[in-house]
Amino acid sequence: MGVNRLFQKAEALLTGVGRPSVFVELSPFLIEPNFVGKVWGYTDLHPWFDKVATEDPIGEVWLTGDQCHVASGKHTGKTLAALFREAPHQLLGKKAPHAGSPLLIKVLFAQEKLSVQVHPDDRIARKYGEPNGKSECWYALAAQRDAKVALGLKRGVTLDQVRDGMLNGTLEESLKILSVAAGDLLFVDTGTVHAIWPGSVLLETQQYSDLTYRMYDYGRGRELHVEKSLEATRLETRAGKVQPRVLPDRTILALEDYFCVERIPIEASRPSSTLPGEGERSPGLSFLFVASGSGRLVSPSFGSIELAPRSIIAVPASSPMFAVHDLGGLELIRISPRWPEKS
Repeated sequence: MGVNRLFQKAEALLTGVGRPSVFVELSPFLIEPNFVGKVWGYTDLHPWFDKVATEDPIGEVWLTGDQCHVASGKHTGKTLAALFREAPHQLLGKKAPHAGSPLLIKVLFAQEKLSVQVHPDDRIARKYGEPNGKSECWYALAAQRDAKVALGLKRGVTLDQVRDGMLNGTLEESLKILSVAAGDLLFVDTGTVHAIWPGSVLLETQQYSDLTYRMYDYGRGRELHVEKSLEATRLETRAGKVQPRVLPDRTILALEDYFCVERIPIEASRPSSTLPGEGERSPGLSFLFVASGSGRLVSPSFGSIELAPRSIIAVPASSPMFAVHDLGGLELIRISPRWPEKS
């Protein structure tokens, strides 16, 4: 029996291939990033991305947004939104509680301070007609020596003080300030007053939502959401730096209700069957982000896919088996959605 035949037989045992109307494969595919203008961003994203702004500065690079396009394979050119409508079960698996894209993954480039803001939880978001709130985390891809973020309120601060600070421009005085170093993971719980300051490049993973209540904007003239932000604000949350959990086959950076973020070591080559963590619902969607270095996905089912620095690849629930090869300095971040019982 040839190597390909052995590969296909093992794959069939793992996934159910060969049973009619049960399983249709969808191969991994690259995603083309979407560059989003922000007043606080950069005009030139080199060396991180080969992109120079022609109009507004670029502050966010959306890696998994609905408007992003598939960049490899037979669905090249389709938006992610269209692909999720066409193939929700192949992408997410049949046990997913809803069919849409579950996570929004971005890279943030802050040349100036972002607004001070807060994200609502699911209950408050749905009260105002949104599908869900926004829990998120930041993984520091790089950081200058003096890089900082604001994450939460100082102990003893009251909502009245928060309101006064929003209106008179002193809200920063109530914020808890944290230094940031490359490799840090910071969890931003819903209800946490927060702000990103210059000096770091952050990989942001969040519930699929772009919902933000802006509290203070350093005089830029954009709308503030005073009453909604006060309703969403919690004086104490679980936000803060998360200690990585080092396991023999991975490092868990964040494990929360809606997402799991892991650093996956690749020693020359690693089979796809080893990528899901212990106890992870399988099969399920995941994303592989190349934080640095380069690699390649190889499979007898779909050939090979090159992984360039800062590229991201979606691995559908119905993916055929493959191997990940390190072509030099590959730092691979695996991000997967999680489904709370009441989601």
